[in-house]
Amino acid sequence: MLRHRFQPGRLVAGFFLTLAGVIYAGDAGGLWETPWFVLIPLVVGGLCTAGAVGVLAQAVHRRRGALRTGRDEPRADLPG
Repeated sequence: MLRHRFQPGRLVAGFFLTLAGVIYAGDAGGLWETPWFVLIPLVVGGLCTAGAVGVLAQAVHRRRGALRTGRDEPRADLPG
């Protein structure tokens, strides 16, 4: 299996969409009654949260990459 970078935004999106699926399946199976308007904020809020987590993870990834390559430190040949 090829190694790839961990993407927590996708994990969060998958969690919220799975939760929405479980709520919908429980309602369809007759285990509980769920109003129709409950799933819309859940999915939209989950996608917004996933987007924020993805942006934060990208910023952290770039910052860690800059620290590993030494780009964050001032260069010796530049004054100041």
